[in-house]
Amino acid sequence: MEIILQPWPWYVAGPLIAGIMFLLIFMGKQFGMSSNLRTICTMCGAGSKASFFDFNWRAQKWNLTVILGAAIGGFIAMNFLTPDPAVEINPESVAVLQDLGFDSTGNAYLPDELYSVEALTDWKALSILIIGGFLIGFGTRWAGGCTSGHAISGLSNLQLPSLIAVIGFFIGGLIMVHLLFPLIF
Repeated sequence: MEIILQPWPWYVAGPLIAGIMFLLIFMGKQFGMSSNLRTICTMCGAGSKASFFDFNWRAQKWNLTVILGAAIGGFIAMNFLTPDPAVEINPESVAVLQDLGFDSTGNAYLPDELYSVEALTDWKALSILIIGGFLIGFGTRWAGGCTSGHAISGLSNLQLPSLIAVIGFFIGGLIMVHLLFPLIF
């Protein structure tokens, strides 16, 4: 039980991910979290409104188990397998984030300043979540997939568009952290 309660090293987690990707490629399947949104919209009847959603969703229902498993697994890991919900962050990063107003940094998995019920009454936190959610959804659709789909599945399939998307994700992340994040907070 002790091995489950601690982070797994790269030499265990990496080959497990590679093995799963090999099985998916062998079975002719592609992994991607964002494709589940399209599948759910199609299941709810969006195919009658837009041709993008007019496809055989039953062929993709296996991928819905991925999103369900991620939600259930995250809940179990956080509530039953994690003795301390805090994330170990570099002390210098904690100091910088606390200077920006994130006092809960290092004490909780997600900053309470953005992800608590009280944050829903703060116009700045609420607008950051709404605008951020819109940009993530738009970016995922525009890039033809999310970070996990491109970085894990696309790169394992040796797809050049996925390599370009992953490079773009890293550049965007660096711009956000070093330029925009200090301006916003």
